[in-house]
Amino acid sequence: MIRLANERGEVEVRPELGAGVTAFRWDGYDILRPTPADADDVLQMGNFVLAPFCNRIRDGAFVFDGQAVRLPPNLGDQPHALHGQAWRQPWRVIAQTSTALELAYEHTPGDWPWRYEVVQTISLTENGLVQTATLTNTDARAMPAGLGFHPAFPAPAGTRLQADVRGVWMIDEEVMPTDWRPLDWGPDWRSGAQVDSGTFVDNSYTDWGGEAVLTGLAPKPVRLEASSNCRWLHVFAPVGGGFVCVEPVSNRPDPFNGDDSGLQILAPGEGMTVSMWLSVR
Repeated sequence: MIRLANERGEVEVRPELGAGVTAFRWDGYDILRPTPADADDVLQMGNFVLAPFCNRIRDGAFVFDGQAVRLPPNLGDQPHALHGQAWRQPWRVIAQTSTALELAYEHTPGDWPWRYEVVQTISLTENGLVQTATLTNTDARAMPAGLGFHPAFPAPAGTRLQADVRGVWMIDEEVMPTDWRPLDWGPDWRSGAQVDSGTFVDNSYTDWGGEAVLTGLAPKPVRLEASSNCRWLHVFAPVGGGFVCVEPVSNRPDPFNGDDSGLQILAPGEGMTVSMWLSVR
């Protein structure tokens, strides 16, 4: 466990468990969902990096540049591949100060047949928490790529989420996207809605303006801001779960099926970077 701290905040990170953030507190309030001390799965963490793609690939199967790829399922009995490889692997520490941490994960080709590296920085500033991730294609061939974060927030009764989104991908019983529609379903995050709305939400929202605001966690609103290449906001709000995941991501679910998925094609040596800021103000 690595702990960072300044006068107002503290962050705890476990490099050996997907470089997951196990706690982020500000002025004594838990801003990210606190992780149990005996946690052994990164899904129990407050935040982690998604690379080299975000969300699910149907049956883990796709074809890229003439090559058929089949990824194994990595979440329980679900048949789909989820969130790439970096979240299920240990990371190494590159540098550390009292308020900042830099970590890296290097992927050796396997089921995902490209070599890549992800470097993540986690920093406490006078305004809150900043996380940045850079994914670099270190292979000799072009590679499809997506990148994002998976922050989970506590959601006590009455917690509300506001986000400027314009559309939503509907899902089937396997939580795979089926069709896009204007935001005429479920909680209306545009005007602010209760996280525990009585409707199960595990959906990708489009045309996101780059900012989401949670009220009810601390005396002041918690603001999540992300870099402009995170065009999708994925929200996971299980009924009665007591938490909500508000995920800024650069690609939509099942990105190899359909147009405008957000996937980038990285040439050898090319990289992409996403950033996320959490503040209480």
